[in-house]
Amino acid sequence: MLTDSLRILSRYWLTRQGRRWTDRTSLERWQEARIRSHLDRVRRQSPFYREWWGNRPLSEWREFPMIDKQIMMEQFDRLNTAGILKEEAFALALRAEQTRDFTPMIGGTTIGLSSGTSGHRGLFLVSREERLAWAGAVLAKVLPGSLFGKHRIAFFLRANSNLYAAVGSRRLQFRFYDLLDPLERHLDRLREQQPTLLVAPPSMLRLLAEQQRVGRLSIAPGRIVSVAEVLDPLDRRYIEETFGRTLHQVYQCTEGFLAATCAHGTLHMNEDIAVIQKEYVDLELRKFIPVITDFSRMAQPMIRYRLNDVLTERAEPCPCGSPFMAIDTIEGRCDDLFYFPDRRGEGWVRVFPDFVSRALLAASGDIEAYRAVLHAPNRLEVSLQVSDGKRAETEAAVANALTGLCDRVGCRTPGFEFTVYAFQPGDRKLRRVERRFGLDLDAALIR
Repeated sequence: MLTDSLRILSRYWLTRQGRRWTDRTSLERWQEARIRSHLDRVRRQSPFYREWWGNRPLSEWREFPMIDKQIMMEQFDRLNTAGILKEEAFALALRAEQTRDFTPMIGGTTIGLSSGTSGHRGLFLVSREERLAWAGAVLAKVLPGSLFGKHRIAFFLRANSNLYAAVGSRRLQFRFYDLLDPLERHLDRLREQQPTLLVAPPSMLRLLAEQQRVGRLSIAPGRIVSVAEVLDPLDRRYIEETFGRTLHQVYQCTEGFLAATCAHGTLHMNEDIAVIQKEYVDLELRKFIPVITDFSRMAQPMIRYRLNDVLTERAEPCPCGSPFMAIDTIEGRCDDLFYFPDRRGEGWVRVFPDFVSRALLAASGDIEAYRAVLHAPNRLEVSLQVSDGKRAETEAAVANALTGLCDRVGCRTPGFEFTVYAFQPGDRKLRRVERRFGLDLDAALIR
């Protein structure tokens, strides 16, 4: 006998499984109808959006003013439709972080706190109906097989949530693994659970793969899904070779469930949940900042919300035939784009994270793990884990490769500082390529 929650979850799962569009035009026609209806409700229930849009007709929604995390947090009390105040939501979320008890809600609404890697923590609100809709959508896209089969799900994240608890049932054994727990505890629980679906940030998947290789872990998940961090090609290769499985991805953040990989391993934006507009950073290279309008969330509406990420659009259609937008790579945060002084003294040269990653990986096959942190325009720290006895030649090869990259793009070469790579899982997300200094981009000349 199905519980009420599982019955609703099953309905959402079947809806996602059964919904198909034969072409882009039919998808966009369906989206438009959903958005118009959704925006009409938002305008009536959210004082902030009602004032933000003024009297503009809903047909002009693509030109409505954008919001971002800063605006969302400043207007939190008037933007959400659940009547929840930012002060009480923050208090509840912070208490959950400290106690590691993530079950409390406010009036049936789940409160969550983003990791705040950009220095600004964000709150998210999800109603009970939205929790089940989210779970149905996620399971339809990542579950290896039917919802009505038996599955053992291991889910590694920085914080648990009622959002994830919606997944559990007698057939769906769901276990949350707290990234703050010691690795040994994870290994014990994984050996006992033997998950059929393993979901974790790539940095944790890499650690688990290392333990699998040395014989301290023996699991054989049917599907492995990378979440929460940028998936680096080096980590992808290591994890796939270890477990003998294609590594799938989910692109999810505070702002919603945004993308998932298809059977071919291509990342597709979830355009049955949100419309994605593209603010191009570099049109020729197909790199853009997504502006999302989510027509599935009402407790905390996300309308024309500008993310802080850079994505690279896929040049060719995916063989799966899906009309959903296909993505080549998630570059990472806008804040992690590298900027170096132009050699001619004419402003700044922008360098995308994947340029840095490719230069590093092409420099030497002896690199096992790395991080590149730009502390200042003239100081780049490169942390390397390399094969025994290969450090000196690998560092020289990396310095040559990065110097060559700077020559090609026309920027000044920074000073290189080489250190030994080390990473411990926990509260901080791993960013393989990271910038740690600010830049007034509005006032800067950038090419």
